Amino acid sequence: MTKRRAGWLGWLLVAVLVWLVAYPLALVLVEGVRGSAGWTLDEVRRFAGRSTEWQALWATLWLSTASVVLAGAIGVPLAFLFERVDFPGRKLLGTLVALPAVLPPLVGVVAFLFLYGETGFIGRFVQYLFGLENPPWRLAGPGAILLVHAYSMYVYFYLFCRAALSRLDGAMLEAASALGAGRWRTLVHVILPHLRPAIAGAALLTFMTSLASFSAPYIFGGGYRVMTTQIVFTRLNGDDRLAMVETAALMLLALAAMALFRRADPGGSLAGVGKGTAPSLARAGSARARAGIAAASWLLAVILLLPHLTLLLVSFVPVGTWTTEPWPPEFSPGNYAALFAEPERFRPLVNSLWMASVATAAAVGIALAAGSLVVRRRVSARRLIEGLLGLPWAVPGTVFAIALAALFSVYSPLTLRTVLVGTVWILPLAYLIRNLPITGRSVLAGFRQLDPALEEAAASLGAGRMRTLRRIVLPGLAPALVAGATLAFVTSLGDFVTSIMLYTYDTRPISLEILGSLRQGDMGVAAAYGVLLMIASAMVFALGSRGEARP
Repeated sequence: MTKRRAGWLGWLLVAVLVWLVAYPLALVLVEGVRGSAGWTLDEVRRFAGRSTEWQALWATLWLSTASVVLAGAIGVPLAFLFERVDFPGRKLLGTLVALPAVLPPLVGVVAFLFLYGETGFIGRFVQYLFGLENPPWRLAGPGAILLVHAYSMYVYFYLFCRAALSRLDGAMLEAASALGAGRWRTLVHVILPHLRPAIAGAALLTFMTSLASFSAPYIFGGGYRVMTTQIVFTRLNGDDRLAMVETAALMLLALAAMALFRRADPGGSLAGVGKGTAPSLARAGSARARAGIAAASWLLAVILLLPHLTLLLVSFVPVGTWTTEPWPPEFSPGNYAALFAEPERFRPLVNSLWMASVATAAAVGIALAAGSLVVRRRVSARRLIEGLLGLPWAVPGTVFAIALAALFSVYSPLTLRTVLVGTVWILPLAYLIRNLPITGRSVLAGFRQLDPALEEAAASLGAGRMRTLRRIVLPGLAPALVAGATLAFVTSLGDFVTSIMLYTYDTRPISLEILGSLRQGDMGVAAAYGVLLMIASAMVFALGSRGEARP
């Protein structure tokens, strides 16, 4: 491929990404200040003059900040416990503690509802134990949202910090000890600076995930609104132009937050990647102490896995049999039989599988093209391509759902708009755009780790482009491709926030069927859907791990 042709292909890819990513967002900004009579700031003034809008904006900001603090307070100590302390069962428990990552957002919220809700297992048990007429608590409001966020997002801090601790150079700790530094001083001046990039990355990911959170605020929020739910309810009320302004406000908040996080961590000068041997594990002074740490760790793991176990248990409860008892009176596989026997109940699972597959394949294809042009050909538009690939990650899913609905609800070929809303293609397209940062970053990193000399050697031996791609490039990229595709597929499979804005009855995914079952009181059916989604996610992760492990 000539340099000129590669350059043209690079700009063609930029045009496609601008149309898919930047154009919908720009349209949202324009629609918020343009009415039937022309340009106007009426909706902006209306937004600014409503106290409910500012309350939702403030609630979004402080909930995201509090989620970072709580998730960090759980995840960082767990990383130290399972990476730096030696006790029986440490490796197995360290894996189990990361299992909340397998729960898709809506499924995790449903599991919490069954476990900690006023009619959940713990609530019913407390009510029965103390003979209370009413449930002992109501799982609603900001406290409930924070509980779910802390549970589902501590994994970011745990995984990031544990990986960083595994790369800590033992010589640094030995040098600090030789210079007379105690444990506390070593922690503050040696270990925490080494962890700063990992903590900053986990904090950014947690903040952005919380900012875009929809499932927990939608289920547990009640009258407590954040911007994601505010946008949805405004749109359901038919006030589309105000919803556009709300969408723009949330988008600007997300971009401002991302810029502040990057400014606070300007590049990892204290990354401290260790090059020596890992430090030895800390051991408790006695066998009794080690057994106590192991018992406490197992108890913690069980508590963290209770939502998974609760979901599985409720999935075997027949509809209408569990009313006021603290424990379900009977169990049967009838909920699963109904899912597979009734086509209308089975359709959402099929919908989710094929839409996630199409979106993931398309996202991987775009990422491969971007990697070839950005890393191998180094086209002039490479920085623009990388920026466009990462932009969907910085914008909440609700914002993109509104943006795509605005772009693809009007037929106007001159402005590159067509009608996809209401068709089977709008959801796969939305999943594709949301997956671009996941597959793009993974594949670009894989290309940068691939030695270009291998391709040059293949060319010198007479191998054509397709053979080089098939025999050299793709095998070398396999770990990055599998990692990106796995995460993208699982994310699409359990998507709720974009789906609720764009689905139709015939294209409804499994997440919307879970919500519908909850509204109808079919708790067992909703739990069965959640278990299937959890198992599918776990299987994809397991297959992805095997694929990454292959040479």
